[in-house]
Amino acid sequence: MRVEYDPEAMDRSAFYRFLTSAVVPRPIAWVSTVTADGSTENLAPHSFFSIASTDPPIVQFTSIGRKDSLRNVEDTGEFVVNFSSRPLLEMINATAVDFPRHISEFDAAGIEREASRCVRPPRVAASHVVLECRSHTTLRMGNCTLVFGRVVHAAVDEDYLVDDRPSSERLRPLTKLGGDEWGTLGDVLHLSRIPYEEPGPG
Repeated sequence: MRVEYDPEAMDRSAFYRFLTSAVVPRPIAWVSTVTADGSTENLAPHSFFSIASTDPPIVQFTSIGRKDSLRNVEDTGEFVVNFSSRPLLEMINATAVDFPRHISEFDAAGIEREASRCVRPPRVAASHVVLECRSHTTLRMGNCTLVFGRVVHAAVDEDYLVDDRPSSERLRPLTKLGGDEWGTLGDVLHLSRIPYEEPGPG
C-alpha cells in the first residue's frame, strides 16, 4: 500500500525533506567563488548538480535562495566546481556552515587553496578533479536559481585516471542523501548498452 503526498497540501519544508530523500543519490558540486573586489573567497557545497550540455561543455548547480555562491557568480561570472570525495567529507561539511559573506570558508575551515588556470576563484588543493567555469546563464525557478557554467578548463590528479578518464572507484565520490545522510560509492556494475539491430530480411 502506498502513502500518497500532495505537494500543494503540504508545508513547503516538509515536501522539501520528502523530495530530497526520494531523489538520491545526488552528486555534490563543491563550488568556489570570489567576491567582485577579490576580498573574500567563498566555498560551499551544492547537492543539486549535473551536466547540462556536452558540446559546449556546461555544468549546472542550483542555489536554493540567494546564497553567496550565486551572488559571486552574478558579480564575477566565474566559479570552480571541486570534486567531492569521501576523504573530504568533514571539510565539505565544515563549509556548509552559514558564515557571513565576508568570512572565507577556506580560512574558517583551514582548507588549502591552489590557483586556477583560467578563472579567478581558487581551486581546493585536495580535490582530485576540478572544473573551472565561466557563467553561461542563470535561470530563476521558484525559490531557486539554476546556475549554468561553461567549463573552460579541467584538471585531474594523474593518479585518479584510468584509460584517460577519471576512475570512479579511485575517486570514491561522495553524494548527498536525505536529511543528514551522505552516500559513498558501493558496488560498481559494468553493463554494456545493447545496440539496436535492424531485423534481417524474411
